Amino acid sequence: MADKSLGWKIPERIGRLEELAYNLWWSWHPEARDLFRDLNYVLWRITGHNPVKQLRETSPERLQQLATDSQFLVLYDSVVAEFDAQAPAEKTWFAANYPDLLKGPVAYFSMEFAIHTSLPIYAGGLGILAGDMCKEASDIGVPFVAVGFMYPQGYFSQHITGAGTQEEHYHQLDFDEAPIRPVLFADGRRMLVSVPLGNRVVSVGVWRVKVGRVDVYLLDTNVSENTPQQRQLSARLYVADQETRLQQEIVLGVGGVRVLRALGIQPALWHANEGHTAFLTLERVREEMETGLSFREAIEKVRSVTIFTTHTPVPAGQDVFPAELAERYLSDYCSSLGIDRKECLGLGQVQASDGRLFNMAALALRMSEQHYGVSRVHGAVARRMWQALWPDMEVDDVPIFHITNGIHTPSWVASEMRELYEKYLGADWLERHDDPALWERVLEIPDVELWNARRVLRHKLIDGVDELAQKAWATND
Repeated sequence: MADKSLGWKIPERIGRLEELAYNLWWSWHPEARDLFRDLNYVLWRITGHNPVKQLRETSPERLQQLATDSQFLVLYDSVVAEFDAQAPAEKTWFAANYPDLLKGPVAYFSMEFAIHTSLPIYAGGLGILAGDMCKEASDIGVPFVAVGFMYPQGYFSQHITGAGTQEEHYHQLDFDEAPIRPVLFADGRRMLVSVPLGNRVVSVGVWRVKVGRVDVYLLDTNVSENTPQQRQLSARLYVADQETRLQQEIVLGVGGVRVLRALGIQPALWHANEGHTAFLTLERVREEMETGLSFREAIEKVRSVTIFTTHTPVPAGQDVFPAELAERYLSDYCSSLGIDRKECLGLGQVQASDGRLFNMAALALRMSEQHYGVSRVHGAVARRMWQALWPDMEVDDVPIFHITNGIHTPSWVASEMRELYEKYLGADWLERHDDPALWERVLEIPDVELWNARRVLRHKLIDGVDELAQKAWATND
């Protein structure tokens, strides 16, 4: 494995640039972004705002020059001081308000995470929410650890041909230029866990992404211990082949739990973000049964600390596998739980008539204590969709509630709007952005200033589209 350290060429006076580059905290802190922009503006643009790649391509001579540049050093010291100030968890909002609420972190499992474009392992809204959850947990100090996949090809990008048809393009990620580092044992060997896949075992490596205070662990089957087919298992997000998708979801759920255990992490709560992650519950049932609990006792214990969020408001959007396919990969695993084929497959069936199907959302709903949609309307839709799991209840009594999706405000507010908020709402507006009364003061912002900010942002959008179009024309893409 290549040595990813950049310390050999970064002068000691600015030596923490590497640490900052490998922690995506910089991506939602304006001064930190300014620091890397000032490092080398041309490279900042060429690398797509990727400080890791930027530092790799910056010459030692340029870094030596910056180490004696008084203006750069003032900004550097300010950013490092801000970075260090956010580190102590005991000084956070969560620690101040709920110091004894959790005895361990929340373990958040998701198929995708959208944290920054330098780590393209996401497809859309599910990943955006997951990434924002990590950032917000970091900001307010919620003990939080996340688990997902490290996809070297990510999700496809779309290209429309001259004939008007869509083509799918996959781009290989250069791991040496991404803000990730491998998780190693104390002796320097790469940490691996084993996951049963039918009658075979797959080895899973782990990458760590720093998101402020939060660690995101990404699973990777592209290790030498695996067969060529197994090594490709984690290559792409949302593959169409059902068998590969099922294998991925077993690796994510079962392997994710085993990774946390290997790291010595003991979560207090487990959050399954969409049905893709539901196998994490079966692995935890297996663990509890090893302590002497019966299958039913183990299920109740696992359910009591498991939360499930459903995102998809239509049945066609759920992950549903043929029962015979699920049985092929789960039969030995469920035998170890002491349950037969019918009971095993029944965990993923909405009702008895669904005997030929295995539904991941149904498994997640059965194996969790709390269930949520992502808006008020979606909560109502989800109660109707899943009433069959609670046949003795009226629709309105089905225990699926809702928490409306929010955003991580610092990531999504443009600098032009941030300046207006600081001017008219107060310098501390970000700390008070959950207060509805604060936003009543938006009416105090003069119309002309709002219009000017909108005009600037619109020009940025048009310039960005124009730049992308020119690149496409230049490459004949």
